[in-house]
Amino acid sequence: MGPAVPYLIVGGLGYMQYQQQGATGKYNQSVQNRNAEIAKQEAAQIDKQLESDLGRFDNQIVQLQGKTQVSIAKSGVSDEGTARRISRANAEQAELDKETMKYNAAVNKISKLETANYYEIQGQVARNTSRAAQLQTITSTGTSLLGMSGYGKIG
Repeated sequence: MGPAVPYLIVGGLGYMQYQQQGATGKYNQSVQNRNAEIAKQEAAQIDKQLESDLGRFDNQIVQLQGKTQVSIAKSGVSDEGTARRISRANAEQAELDKETMKYNAAVNKISKLETANYYEIQGQVARNTSRAAQLQTITSTGTSLLGMSGYGKIG
């Protein structure tokens, strides 16, 4: 075994560890980026679901108003006073319910987008952590090589 073999072993092991740390950091970042993309897709889906829910709700309101008008007509009550107040109250409640649905969807969407931001930050942290580990590997490998060559010895 020649005098360079220990240096090659230490350097080779350091290089392999460096490569593995980089690959791990990139993988962890890609996982977090994928999670962020999924959260963004879920946020977009909230808008589509809201649109669908509002359409279905509008249909239900039209049916309710029709049933209410038929009931009032069957009872023989005129379309004045109480009947008009009931119709107006139903319309006001329907608008309030729609606004509540929109508000809840907006809150959920903001939450999903914040989750996406969190995942992106976590991805950056994972990548930066691997870079720090790589720097540590380079430093410790260099220190080991210097120590082996006798540069670090006193006397």
